[in-house]
Amino acid sequence: MSKTILITGASSGIGKATAIYFQKQGWNVIASMRSPEKETELTTLANVLLEKLDVLDLNSINQAIQHGIEKFGKIDVLVNNAGYGAYGPLESFPRENIIRQFNTNVIGLMDVTKAIIPHFRENKSGTIVNISSIGGQMAFALGSLYHGTKFAVEGISESLRYEMAELGVKVKLIEPGFIATDFGGRSFDFQAGNIEEYNPIINALMKQWQNPDNTVSPPNLVAEVIYNAVTDGTNKLRYRAGEDAHFLLDKRKSLTDEDFFAMMSSQLGI
Repeated sequence: MSKTILITGASSGIGKATAIYFQKQGWNVIASMRSPEKETELTTLANVLLEKLDVLDLNSINQAIQHGIEKFGKIDVLVNNAGYGAYGPLESFPRENIIRQFNTNVIGLMDVTKAIIPHFRENKSGTIVNISSIGGQMAFALGSLYHGTKFAVEGISESLRYEMAELGVKVKLIEPGFIATDFGGRSFDFQAGNIEEYNPIINALMKQWQNPDNTVSPPNLVAEVIYNAVTDGTNKLRYRAGEDAHFLLDKRKSLTDEDFFAMMSSQLGI
């Protein structure tokens, strides 16, 4: 019997690449997204169920899980992928943007996870995959909101691992580096504000992000890492994705805070 995976935020980027990758490996895929009526590519694939799921809407979460179980009998893996990045000076963010960032990346992830745990507990099996980032272990300038959410996802996952082990359920964290997705488009909330004092660091960060020498990995690389995490049979928690992820996280671990901050500031030229 084929196994089944539920993916949030499957309309593009890592989520869509993961849906396609698992389908090619013979899995049943519940590809969930806020606007499934707009999806055209995944609808052509066998054993793929498109479901409307907005992580800010509890009813849509519960319905997507229930429909997936009704269709395929059982869900074996949850991939919490839905999310976006908010960047800019903290002072520039309206409070509603701050709340939305944490509601989407943290509370939404916890709501989806909480909704599926009873199913995993009943089956005494399952795997929860949380998409974090290198930004869950280290921080870039102007990312207090985004990094705050990803640091939270790391802590949630590490703690959840203990209680899920009692149920026979595994927890996995995926830490991608820079990935060629629409993170800079609709999955991005940049608030520059009009405060002159922040212009030097904003300009420096923009210049760094647009550097053609940056290492950028394709989404399917992350999909392969997710597949390995789900199928490797281990209790390993953290998985890096991308050459830059290995480089930066190794540096973060090996350097003192002061030396790492100096390295990052020098790259920005500040």
